[in-house]
Amino acid sequence: MQTKQCVIIGGGPAGLMAAEQLTQAGFQVDLYDAMPTVGRKFLLAGLGGLNITHSEPYDTFCSRYAKHQTALQATLDGFTPDDLRQWCDELGVDTFVGTSGRVFPAEMKAAPLLRKWLARLRESGLTIHPKHRWLGWDAQGNVIFQSPEGEITRGCDVLILALGGGSWKKLGSDGHWMPLLQEQGVETMPLLPSNCGFLSDWSDHLKQNFSGSPLKSVAIHFTDINGVEEKRMGEFIVTERGVEGSLIYAYSARLRDVIQRSGSATFYLDLCPNHSPEQLKKILKTKPKSKTLSTYLKSRLKLDGAKRALLFEVLAKQDWSNIEILSQTLKNLPITVNGTTPINEAISTAGGVADSSLNEQLMLNNKAGVFCAGEMLDWDAPTGGYLLTACLAQGKQAGLGAVKWLAAEASN
Repeated sequence: MQTKQCVIIGGGPAGLMAAEQLTQAGFQVDLYDAMPTVGRKFLLAGLGGLNITHSEPYDTFCSRYAKHQTALQATLDGFTPDDLRQWCDELGVDTFVGTSGRVFPAEMKAAPLLRKWLARLRESGLTIHPKHRWLGWDAQGNVIFQSPEGEITRGCDVLILALGGGSWKKLGSDGHWMPLLQEQGVETMPLLPSNCGFLSDWSDHLKQNFSGSPLKSVAIHFTDINGVEEKRMGEFIVTERGVEGSLIYAYSARLRDVIQRSGSATFYLDLCPNHSPEQLKKILKTKPKSKTLSTYLKSRLKLDGAKRALLFEVLAKQDWSNIEILSQTLKNLPITVNGTTPINEAISTAGGVADSSLNEQLMLNNKAGVFCAGEMLDWDAPTGGYLLTACLAQGKQAGLGAVKWLAAEASN
């Protein structure tokens, strides 16, 4: 084992992947985490089935990072979705592609993967120090921790920060590191909710009768702040406050951008994505006079109560018999959102350490030997495996950067 002191702060996927690069290069690594155990948010993400990445064509996969794709491209190229699946295979974790194209471990859960990963890391030279909260640096450049034994300091030759974003405080991601880096002159961007719910002014009727209702087999059409249009099928949930769920998360960054600029954002919901407007008109013309519109929509178009409630939330009563307006509204039902749910309820966050503060190895420009990785950097991605893949890729990039830095320092 090489004798350099390597410290990582943060025991999520990015921190653990960084540790893997250093231990594979022969270094002993000390990893500190504020929580009693590591990988807590990773384990939570796996409760409903751990979605590790996506099987779609690589170019399409990379495009999901939208405005952050250019900055992330080299990082993703260094650890692609195929590389991630190969890495799982080397850990002894089989993966499979679900019907949506998402990739899962065969056991679906995060815990078996994490156990095997931690066992391999410990065997390779990783020591984990739980319940150590990072407090910054002292005047000599040592890192300071609040530990169960009180405040302690320790020196290091290389430091990797993988401190997460600002959501799910109870799991350790609370953004406490922001002022610590700002004090060191590191440029940061405000932390913002991503993959979050959005607020909408529902009627009391909809709130009381349909909050919590899933909307399945629908499509959303939205034009973002740059005029780029997208229509995507999926599902989401009507909540008492507005909307949330996987299809909403796919648009969350773009919805948030428009709200920040204009105070609100409107997307258009297609309640009948498998019918063209012309087909809908023909169907609507055959409605018997003896049936109410609501009953006919339920029986003929299979619209459940939540979908019908949303339709009548928007459609004026005088237009219920106007087939042209009715068919258009079924295909383009406007839903306006005017804010996000609180950041602590978000799955992830945008914002954090700015790209301009880092070099190509993810080392801070103004703090030599200090690297950053994962959700604490200024990027965001939708759910669907994109967030986890990029966190792992950045952890690998920072870890390899640290190995390179140590080698360069040893040769000087």
